[in-house]
Amino acid sequence: MMMAAAAVVALASCNNASPKMDEQPAAAAEGNNGGVKIAYVEVDSLMTQYEFCKEFTLILQKKSNNARNTLNQKGQALQSAMANFQQKLNNNGFTSREQAESQQAAIQRQQQSLQELQARLENELGNETAKYNEGLRDSLQHFLAAYNKDKKYDLILTKQGDNILFANKRFDITNDVINGLNKHYKSTLKVEAEKKEEKK
Repeated sequence: MMMAAAAVVALASCNNASPKMDEQPAAAAEGNNGGVKIAYVEVDSLMTQYEFCKEFTLILQKKSNNARNTLNQKGQALQSAMANFQQKLNNNGFTSREQAESQQAAIQRQQQSLQELQARLENELGNETAKYNEGLRDSLQHFLAAYNKDKKYDLILTKQGDNILFANKRFDITNDVINGLNKHYKSTLKVEAEKKEEKK
């Protein structure tokens, strides 16, 4: 019912795996492919070890669960109202046709309200997901732009699942990217925390 969290280039959802900050990245080979310098990043590892991704995914999961619970509760209330109406109708429990029509109209309004709520919650979750995707994309692009000033790769690929059938590990810069992203993210959180303290 609710929209699932999507990620950049169909990135997988984050989990709680800890980043391996002490690992040194493998150096990507230079001069390969006729002088073109290539590297790749393992998407699954990036998504499970980048702190921004893990934290934001937890937020999205919580919002999705809360929305689902709210819709389930209101859906059950609607089903109960419909069942009660049908029971009264079958047992001639209404004193007049107008009374039955009034209750039926109230149920229809309740149903419409539920549909509008579902649309609003899905829209909110979609906006949050888009915000997450944009944040992830921007942080990765900004990091790689700065990172590549020294590394000078001609091409940096994303490796996820079988989208690349084979890649030599010497082209893998995943740990380097993860460590750099996490370092920058932690420094950003520290600056934000200091700003909040100054406002108090």
